[in-house]
Amino acid sequence: MKKIAYIILTILLYSINVSAKQRLSTLDLSSSLQRHNTPTIDKSTTIQDAIIAAESLNSNDWQKISQKLECLPKINHLEMRQSNKDWLIDASDYKAEVYAGIDGKTIIISNGLTARVFRLTPNLATIDIINQMDGNGMLRAVSGEGELVINGTTWHLGGLDGQPERGYLKEEWIDNMVAKNKSFILKDFEISDSIETLQWARKRWALNKENPTGKSLIFTLQGVDEVKELTVKLHYDIYDHIPVIRKWMEIFNNGDKPQNLDSFKLEKLFFTEPESPVDGDPNTFLLPNIHIESDYHAKSAFTERDTDCIEHWVEDKEYTSQTNYPLQTRCTMEATYEIGPDYSITKERPFTSYKVYEMPMDSYDRERKGLFKRHFYKTIAPWTTENPIFMHLVSTDPEVVKRAVDQCQECGYEMIILSFGSGLNIEDISEENIARFKALVDYAHSKGIEMGCYSLLASRWISDEVDCINPETGKRGGMRYGSAPCLCSDWGEEYLNKIKTFIERTGMSCFEHDGSYAGDVCASTTHTHHKGLNDSHWNQFQRITELYNWMCANGVYINVPDFYLLNGSTKVAIGYREVNWSLPRERQIIHTRQLNYKCTWERVPSSLWSFVPLTQYHGGGAAATLEPLKDHLYEYKTLMFQNYGAGVQACYRGPRLYDTEETKQVVQEIIGWYKKYREILNSDIIHLRQPDARDWDGIMHVNPQLEQKGLALFFNPTDEEITRTIKLPLYYTGLDKKAYICEHGNRSKVYKLNRDYTVDLKINIPANGYTWYVIE
Repeated sequence: MKKIAYIILTILLYSINVSAKQRLSTLDLSSSLQRHNTPTIDKSTTIQDAIIAAESLNSNDWQKISQKLECLPKINHLEMRQSNKDWLIDASDYKAEVYAGIDGKTIIISNGLTARVFRLTPNLATIDIINQMDGNGMLRAVSGEGELVINGTTWHLGGLDGQPERGYLKEEWIDNMVAKNKSFILKDFEISDSIETLQWARKRWALNKENPTGKSLIFTLQGVDEVKELTVKLHYDIYDHIPVIRKWMEIFNNGDKPQNLDSFKLEKLFFTEPESPVDGDPNTFLLPNIHIESDYHAKSAFTERDTDCIEHWVEDKEYTSQTNYPLQTRCTMEATYEIGPDYSITKERPFTSYKVYEMPMDSYDRERKGLFKRHFYKTIAPWTTENPIFMHLVSTDPEVVKRAVDQCQECGYEMIILSFGSGLNIEDISEENIARFKALVDYAHSKGIEMGCYSLLASRWISDEVDCINPETGKRGGMRYGSAPCLCSDWGEEYLNKIKTFIERTGMSCFEHDGSYAGDVCASTTHTHHKGLNDSHWNQFQRITELYNWMCANGVYINVPDFYLLNGSTKVAIGYREVNWSLPRERQIIHTRQLNYKCTWERVPSSLWSFVPLTQYHGGGAAATLEPLKDHLYEYKTLMFQNYGAGVQACYRGPRLYDTEETKQVVQEIIGWYKKYREILNSDIIHLRQPDARDWDGIMHVNPQLEQKGLALFFNPTDEEITRTIKLPLYYTGLDKKAYICEHGNRSKVYKLNRDYTVDLKINIPANGYTWYVIE
């Protein structure tokens, strides 16, 4: 009985709500017409007449837009083709395009994998996002293009009101909808055949040396009333070869009076829910199958999921016909951050937002979803596919450094990082210090070796005047790592300038930033480069990413524990607790393989750094270290093989790479093997069996675009030889009929693929050893 009463009450509330919304929509439209000096619509005017009148408000703009639409190729978004080729195997046919709808009122961006459909009248709005990989429309309701809070007042970016049912959308309803009140109005659009991306020097080897391509659709919207001097440009970038659309915006002030952007929502999209739970914990409800990511984050972490602060799945209380009784289905995606930016927009100081990337998925399979994300990084941030072979040097003694340089040249290494504990101080830009390290860099360059430097930012205590102020206490401390200097203080400005100066004057080309900006806010009102709490995160984030952008453009490799990959950083930590690198050597072998297996589902192996302590690190004593190297060749070689075999670059931390001729030959053997198969070893990983120390484990690299389509590695953690027949999954190699498979690069054997794209492969793995196979 309670449920019946609840349903009746819900229906009554819905009826009242719809009736009220219809009255409000009519009032909003009437007041909108009055604002623009057009005749008020009398009571006998139909809704359709009102829409025609609204379109005529800016007849010159609409005529200009219509003429542009006529020049575009036409398409019916209701009849868009479903993709017929797996883009993870061959994406060459999927190119970005901008279309005009056949109804003359819509514009569509599509690349054959994903599409976004915009209604242009009576104002700009998104009416669907189409997953062309599975043929499904993803939206259930017309969605506006975001919101701005200007000087305390909320304004809509486009958007329409009047949809009678929010569980689904009929095309005929759109003609009866009206522009939202207090909304920026569409004025124009333009199309660009290129996509803005970070400048990248392409200084060293990379699996992908191409910047992304595609098209940009840019809408211009104009404010009204008290924000009539503001112009917003909404950018929608659709990429070639990958199901990704990126959105960002610019705001310009054409007036003399500053306008304060308190906060904003870059997106507010009403998705169709993938399931209909009647009740239960909303945290357990299945979310729409789309990946949302931004280049803005609020805390230091190793993965996108942990750093994300923009993606919010929230309720839609107007969706009263949903199955969930308390209306708690989280099927509205808002792209926003809870603090700031508190940005004053003037003629001389326009605003540029962060960027949000939207990528529909076509499966819930973990490996396939992970491949989507890995292809995302390789395409959108190709600098992450650089993967130089480097060592962590723990000394700046000239003799030690020169010996390490010589050993790197002999063994095929490409870079040395003068890391923490080495004695390097990047903040010392005295002539003496610059000359000292420039001489070492020059020597390294003479041997073909790059050299890098180290700096610590997070967890430092500078002074009461410099450090971030805790808004709860009014004092420093209480930040993510205890204390942190504010990058918007004068000290912060000087610190960033010193880093640039040191790198430019010494010629170093790698920067290891241990503890980058961790997302700490600052309540100080005396720091030069921010006003207070609400703009502190925005301004500090801009400063650290400006540094990383500069480095990416100037060929400086960036090794950072934190997730700044979309901001120009080239590496992020694979994931660790420092004390784990102090475990006994034999345990580190298994632990390393577990990391390489578990931490490569969503991230590109080349973008990850791991660790191999040649000397003691966080304790553990002799049992944990590899020095003397000649006494631990088995462990040294195994760690190198499984790291390079995974495409993961570890920080080999110590004073040297070898101590005897035998050790040198081992290092040369592994590096020579890695360089021979470098492209396939830096390609996508298929996870075969996780390391559990009880039976074999393995991974397989795949790349349909290479001659070597795959390279599989198998490990035996037991004291006895293992013989197994396994089903090797070859779908993502692109092979469909037969495969040539050879062990250790020797004579190959032909295998016929089963109907599920597998082959039955018999493997023999020596005790506590490994083997590998090439697939062509």
